[in-house]
Amino acid sequence: MKLTIIGGGGFRVPQVFEAVAADDAPVRIDELALYDVSATRLETIGAILARLARERRHVPTITTTTDLEEALRGADFIFSAVRIGGTRGRILDERTALDLGVLGQETVGPGGLAYALRTVPFMTHLAETIRRVAPEAWVINFTNPAGIVTEAMQRVLGDRVVGICDTPIGLMRRAAAATGSSADRITFDYVGLNHLGWLRSISAEGEDLLPGLLESDSKLATIEEARLMGFDWVRAIGALPNEYLYYYYFTREATASIRGAASTRGEFLDRQQSAFYGAPGDDPLATWLRARHEREASYMAESRGAEEERRESDVDGGGYHQVALDLMAALASGRSATMILNVRNNALVPQLPDDAVVEVGCVVDAEGVHPWPVAPVDGEMLGLMTQVKSAERLVIGAVNERSRELAWRGFAAHPLVDSVGVARSLLDTYTERIPEIGSLFDSA
Repeated sequence: MKLTIIGGGGFRVPQVFEAVAADDAPVRIDELALYDVSATRLETIGAILARLARERRHVPTITTTTDLEEALRGADFIFSAVRIGGTRGRILDERTALDLGVLGQETVGPGGLAYALRTVPFMTHLAETIRRVAPEAWVINFTNPAGIVTEAMQRVLGDRVVGICDTPIGLMRRAAAATGSSADRITFDYVGLNHLGWLRSISAEGEDLLPGLLESDSKLATIEEARLMGFDWVRAIGALPNEYLYYYYFTREATASIRGAASTRGEFLDRQQSAFYGAPGDDPLATWLRARHEREASYMAESRGAEEERRESDVDGGGYHQVALDLMAALASGRSATMILNVRNNALVPQLPDDAVVEVGCVVDAEGVHPWPVAPVDGEMLGLMTQVKSAERLVIGAVNERSRELAWRGFAAHPLVDSVGVARSLLDTYTERIPEIGSLFDSA
């Protein structure tokens, strides 16, 4: 079985390798093909994988290439994890928004829409190439902003593209543990968009355990999302929010914290990765391990107090690599798995278009991905989902039609952009600062 990673020189690729080469891996990969536009990054990651391979009994054949079609040919599964414009692009996504007085974050708000504008053109091209070269492959997308990118790719490849994220499944597992249950013994209701969703029930033997969880300070203290947003707030809404909802519920606080920090997240990662890839040293594996720990420990630092560190339970979702492996294993082996995935709506939330991508609980088996029905969505949850999805779809339309007007409307429609004038300034400044966005509209 062949697995191709698009973005094979990426920092997290060794984690994927560790998962697929583990003794207890649920599915065996015979060939791991790494594709990247940077031969230098491929060489660095290849050296780390070679070190990791010494300690593994089941090691796939590893190939590296800068030829996209060569990487895709014969693939059974394709993992997509790219960053068009690199970390420098992320810096501009974040700083441009902050300069104009609005939230500057990678996937949430105007930064996420800018990220989509420079990413969707390549991802659409990738989907078209897959359709031609490897039409039977399953595409597992964790390129951000994952909901927008998955929806854009599904317009080419249909349901064989599935978007993943590790935050909702981590939330569900922490909540299950807090109730004294295990994740494989409960049913749950989770609904939303990527980086915007809510866990609204956790049931065991027909009893909803969430109300009892919400009443208990000691139980809520074990759940990162409840600590981030406050016990009183999660009780008020009667649900556990995805951690990224912090940026919607506490926008002023998040923006002030990011503006007051010595550097943005993008600037931190740019320095870290430039140093790593520029000088991995004689022991690139050790260098990578140190950088990975620093990266994970500082994740979403703006939402925590200066002295507060992430707990081990905060990262127990297994990471993107584990979610991707679990999905691949269920599709390949037929052993069913319960997951939270980004899939086509198909009337799950009737107020959204059928071809919109939503994030919901699913059962996965050899026949494919089967979303669970969700309870009705209404009130402020539906309002937020509808508004953000409208902005996302306008941005996809802006790329497909090379339309500045649709892009402007997309920024203006987003709830974290508080002025049509600011929306125009965002688009104008992103167009000036980011070549991939400027060229999109220059060629219109």
